Amino acid sequence: MERSRSDMGEVRVAVKLTNAVDEALVRRGMLMPAEVRTYEADALVDTGAVRMVLPPQVVARLGLGVRGRRVAEYADGRTEAVDVTEPLVVEIAGRDTLEEALVLGDEVLIGQTVLEKLDLFVDSRRQRLIPNPAHPDQPVTKVKSTQVEVTS
Repeated sequence: MERSRSDMGEVRVAVKLTNAVDEALVRRGMLMPAEVRTYEADALVDTGAVRMVLPPQVVARLGLGVRGRRVAEYADGRTEAVDVTEPLVVEIAGRDTLEEALVLGDEVLIGQTVLEKLDLFVDSRRQRLIPNPAHPDQPVTKVKSTQVEVTS
């Protein structure tokens, strides 16, 4: 599931990225499954980052369009407007979710939004990702109750 570089204290994980538009076109019968663009990477899990980050060359390889711009704040306090991608499917450890990514840098970074949606925790002692022990078989998303009381 994951590999780590213990000498650097990094948590790294195998991730499969898929162009979500391609996947939708296959479901609609408008694209052959073999034409779906995917990319596999050894990604860095960055618990200090909120969003996912993809380098421009990965965005190009996946054929992802740009749907807008967002302001990114770096660890040193600098800010910069960067492109944000169309949706992609992010698969880690047999769990998947839709995500958009900031376009910058030179490596795939997994931020908090992906970890939350996939219900994965960082085991910093063993430098790996693990499923939430409360939900080991599948991700569970917490939602606010929308139950409506019916009166007659």
